[in-house]
Amino acid sequence: MEPPKMNPVVEPLSWMLGTWLSDPPGAGTFPTLQPFQYLEEVHISHVGQPMLNFSFNAFHPDTRKPMHRECGFIRLEPDTNKVAFVSAQNTGIVEVEEGEVNGQELCIASHSIARISFAKEPHVEQITRKFRLNSEGKLEQTVSMATTTQPMTQHLHVTYKKVTP
Repeated sequence: MEPPKMNPVVEPLSWMLGTWLSDPPGAGTFPTLQPFQYLEEVHISHVGQPMLNFSFNAFHPDTRKPMHRECGFIRLEPDTNKVAFVSAQNTGIVEVEEGEVNGQELCIASHSIARISFAKEPHVEQITRKFRLNSEGKLEQTVSMATTTQPMTQHLHVTYKKVTP
């Protein structure tokens, strides 16, 4: 079966497509956490619809045990650079982030965050993300967040190497 043709609506995000592996390990910090490292595999694909599909799967760098997981969709408003990022996470958070794509950079911020009734505190109240393709052809992601007890602070930074188109 022939792979689906990419919907032209998502062409401005085509630089994100592929399977990416963290290289080097990602770094996590937050005032309420000990600094940590993680490995992450990212799949960003399309099925011909006017959106991209994604999954982020993080692993402990030593034990390879699963850590954070999230999956969802990235949509573009047709004929604009406005982007919506819809994500469900294994922590019980579901979020919608919105922002803009400009060239090979995507900047988004939380529009709405919902969580399961028994989510751990402190609760995440705001999230921002920045994705960019750097001059070496690597994908970088920086995530910042604010919780009920902490102001907006950088939480994660990771650089990915592309392993499949």
